[in-house]
Amino acid sequence: MYTVLHKRAKGNKGENIACEFITNNGFQVIERNYLKKWGELDIVAKKDNTIHFFEVKSVIGEFSEKHLNTHRPEDNVDGWKIKHLRRIIETYLDEKGGGLETPFQFHILCVYMNINTHRARVKWLKNMIL
Repeated sequence: MYTVLHKRAKGNKGENIACEFITNNGFQVIERNYLKKWGELDIVAKKDNTIHFFEVKSVIGEFSEKHLNTHRPEDNVDGWKIKHLRRIIETYLDEKGGGLETPFQFHILCVYMNINTHRARVKWLKNMIL
């Protein structure tokens, strides 16, 4: 049976795994959970003079290859979510990044966690269009 995790605890664990994943891929994490009334950025990182925004979607279960291809947490990044992400990215760039002329990319990281085996897989959807 799965250990039940509170939604925030699951999100934090997934974001910790995501931070380790992107750090191992050469990124420098510069901010986590950048929050405004109209939205939140899970992870902001930098690599090669480009700012990278990562939306993390975490799920728990015993995932086979079949499940990884059928259960799509990235589908939760819908039109409403994209609208808010666009606005919060603009806010971040205006406030901390030098404005909208700053080179940036947006990515989605899907973190599949198996609490029983303490293993995780990360699916990286690179440079998504907002």
